[in-house]
Amino acid sequence: MKNKKNQRNQNRKSLNRLAQDFRGNRLTFSQRLHLDVPLLLGLILLSIIGLIVLYSASGQDLQLIARQSIRLSMAFGIMLIMAQITPHLFFYWTPWLYLLGISLLFAVLAAGDTGGGAQRWLQLGVVRFQPSEMLKILVPMMIAYYFVDKTLPPKIIHVIGAMSLSLIPAILVAWEPDLGTAFLILCAGGFVIFLAGIGWKLIFSIGVLTTICAPLLWFFMHDYQRRRVLTFLNPEQDPFGSGYHIIQSKIAIGSGGLFGKGWLNGTQSQLNFVPERSTDFIFAVFSEEFGLLGIILLLILYLFIIFRGLYLAINTQELFGRLLGGSLVLTFFVYVFVNIGMVSGLLPVVGAPLPLLSYGGTSLVTLLAAFGILMSMNTHRRLLSD
Repeated sequence: MKNKKNQRNQNRKSLNRLAQDFRGNRLTFSQRLHLDVPLLLGLILLSIIGLIVLYSASGQDLQLIARQSIRLSMAFGIMLIMAQITPHLFFYWTPWLYLLGISLLFAVLAAGDTGGGAQRWLQLGVVRFQPSEMLKILVPMMIAYYFVDKTLPPKIIHVIGAMSLSLIPAILVAWEPDLGTAFLILCAGGFVIFLAGIGWKLIFSIGVLTTICAPLLWFFMHDYQRRRVLTFLNPEQDPFGSGYHIIQSKIAIGSGGLFGKGWLNGTQSQLNFVPERSTDFIFAVFSEEFGLLGIILLLILYLFIIFRGLYLAINTQELFGRLLGGSLVLTFFVYVFVNIGMVSGLLPVVGAPLPLLSYGGTSLVTLLAAFGILMSMNTHRRLLSD
C-alpha cells in the first residue's frame, strides 16, 4: 500500500515537468498526443488491409464496408482517448472498473440478449455490446494492480490470489457459454503472472495440474462444444456437417498457392464455399487470394506490431505499466495464433476473430483501446519517474 501511495505522489509531482515541456515546445506532435508513430502506422496499415479483404469476403458489400469503417474510426478515436489518460488514473480506477466488469457479466447472465445459442450481449439503448470483451483488458489491469505492492517474484499465496482474479470472470464468461473468450481472459491474466517472475517450478506445476484437469472439462461442455473437439480430431467424419468449416477453409488456403488467385478471384470464397468468411474465417479468404507470399507479409506485419508493442512495454518505467502492457501485447499474439491455427485446422474452432481483419465491433474497440493504454503507459513515462 505504501508503494501505491508513493507512486501517486511521484505522478503528481511530475505533472509540472510535463507542463514545462509543453510550454517549452520540446514535444513533437505525436508526443503531445501520446502516440507511438511506428505502432500507429502498423495498426492503420493492418486496418486498411482488413477493409480490402473484407470487401472481397463480403461479396463486395459496400454497406458492410461502410459500417466497418465507422467502427474503425470509433475504435481509433477511443485508442486516442485512452492514450491521453495518465497511467496513475488507470491505476487508481482499476479496482472499480474490474468490479464494474464483473457486475456486467452477472447482468448478462441475468438479462442479456441471446444470439447463436449463447447469452453474451447487453443492450443499452441503441448500443449492443459484449461485456466479456472488456474483461480481456480489466483482468490484466487488476492483476497488475494486485502485484504492485507485493514482493516479486510473487509468493505462492499471491499467485493463487492473482489466479482467482482471472478465474472468477472466466467462469462467468464460460457460463454464457463462450469458451473462446474465457480462454483469452485466462491467458491475459496468466501473462501478467508470468511477467511478474514466477519460478519455472511453479510454472511446471501449473502446467501439470492443467494437463490433468483439462479432460474434466469434457463433462462440463455443451453438445456443440464437444462436436467441435471431435471435428478438430477428425473433420472428415462429417464433411457436410460439423467438419464442413474446416475442410472448406483448408481447401481455400491450399488453393492459393504461392502468389494467390488475385483479389476478388478466390473461388472458394466468391462461390460461398467458405462459411463465416467475413468474420472468423477471413484468413482463408486472404490466403486464397494472396497466396503464401501474402501470408508471409501479413505475418511480418503482425510480428512488427507485436515486437513494437513489447518494446514499448519493456521501456515503461513503472511495474504496473510493464506488467499490463506486456500482457496486452501477448494476448494480441494469442488472438492471431488461435485464429490462424483454428482456420488452418491446427486448433479447435473457438470463434476467435483475426485482429483488425475480421468484421466486428466490440472486439475491435477493445483491441485498439488496449493499444491506446499501452501507448499511454509508455509515452507518459516521464510522469512515472522521479
